[in-house]
Amino acid sequence: MLSQEDLKQISEKGISEEQLLSQLEQFKEGFPFLRLEAPAAIGKGIMAPDAQQRQAYEEAWNQYKAQGKGIVKFVPASGAASRMFKDVFSFVSADYDVPTTDFEKKYFDQIRNFAFYDELDAVCLKNEGAGIETLLKEGKYKEVAANMLEAKGLNYGQLPKGLLLFHQYPEGPRTPLEEHLVEGALYAATDGKVAIHFTVSHEHRELFKQKVAEKVAYYEKKFGVKYEVSFSEQQPDTDTVAANPDNTPFRDDKGRLLFRPGGHGALIQNLNKIDSDVIFIKNIDNVVPDRLKADTVEYKQVIAGVLVTLQQKAFDYLRVLDSGCYNHDLLEEMIRFVQQDLCCRNHDIKNLEDADLVIYLRKKLNRPMRVCGVVKNVGEPGGGPFLTYNADGTVSLQILESSQIDKSNKEYMEMFTNGTHFNPVDLVCAVKDYQGNAFNLPDFVDKATGFISSKSKNGKELKALELPGLWNGAMSDWNTVFVEVPLSTFNPVKTVNDLLREQHQ
Repeated sequence: MLSQEDLKQISEKGISEEQLLSQLEQFKEGFPFLRLEAPAAIGKGIMAPDAQQRQAYEEAWNQYKAQGKGIVKFVPASGAASRMFKDVFSFVSADYDVPTTDFEKKYFDQIRNFAFYDELDAVCLKNEGAGIETLLKEGKYKEVAANMLEAKGLNYGQLPKGLLLFHQYPEGPRTPLEEHLVEGALYAATDGKVAIHFTVSHEHRELFKQKVAEKVAYYEKKFGVKYEVSFSEQQPDTDTVAANPDNTPFRDDKGRLLFRPGGHGALIQNLNKIDSDVIFIKNIDNVVPDRLKADTVEYKQVIAGVLVTLQQKAFDYLRVLDSGCYNHDLLEEMIRFVQQDLCCRNHDIKNLEDADLVIYLRKKLNRPMRVCGVVKNVGEPGGGPFLTYNADGTVSLQILESSQIDKSNKEYMEMFTNGTHFNPVDLVCAVKDYQGNAFNLPDFVDKATGFISSKSKNGKELKALELPGLWNGAMSDWNTVFVEVPLSTFNPVKTVNDLLREQHQ
């Protein structure tokens, strides 16, 4: 089935023949649905700390930071923002010339409220000989939209979200990249240093570096910190082969195998290369102006405080287990911690002898840990927090996407529909063991939790394989804790008109 040319192609990407055949097999077999126990809820897997508890966790985090530990803010920022402008692209190619849909009317009626208005006005003046106001009066709506999207103008149709102008300030507009620099200074600084890592696509890397070089001195002066900004790209060997509907390899017009990025789950490899004690993860587009940052900063410190508090307890227990100086009462205490605090339950635990119990406890305590902020469900798209059965028969907390749930199972669909919370991608992770050694994160991925989706290429239907999602199956075998955070900390920008919401003005 694979030609010499195919083998050469996969070798250049760093993919083995075995990997490729395994991916094609996954198209045939599909991925098993997960077995659910219940959606997580307040008091059932989700913590909701009160004001006094939040203050204690913030203090715990500030004490931890004072120890000079490694802290990194990790921001997945790859890919063009073309989906954000889908409706504007449609308007430019439509067979009508004036705003017709509600989306189009809102975009043009409120165009002055976009942070990029002045820059767009300037390129319109340069390219069309008139500013936005004049063009709109003349009915030249498409010219304005084209100048936003195309390379002759702002090129927003091809730029990544991180480099678009999102928010307006008296001193000038800011990009999401800059908002993340600001956030980093407010909750992730240690010893006066702020380490931020962006995963970017290859074609945008230089643009990101230029923007950092242009802006970093201003924010260093503003916050009295030094930034250490680094970048990485999704590795070619994490791409996955595309398949035809009959599960044979999909080939392009030249007969070559078609590979596609393996989704955000591929970034576990990038995450694994970061040498840090604690890593914050937050999406590039979930940022707000300074006037609304207080909640974000408070709750980032709260979830980080929960993390380091739980981690310290786990470390203390591991030291005891490794010393051999423990009794049955202490093992019982550890069981309570694993079951109640870390929400990892084993229904057969009473049947384990002490020797087996020690092995079990050590395995569950000695692994990466993450605390995830979750918000009340208000109908936004996103994965949800669930209590889920694992391959070893234990039940633990996971973030699930709808594609991982058996739609024909009425009980499961009710759980997914009636879930009280969902995941806004608000994570803080501890990735070293109690002796300071980094965990090898790919060892904790559940490879049976990938996704298969339908796509097309040049009008031909294909099946795409996505690796287990970064905060889904890629972190399946981590200790996971959920903390309720306010909705004000979740303000993603999925379409350009989202920038007109009050939270982005």
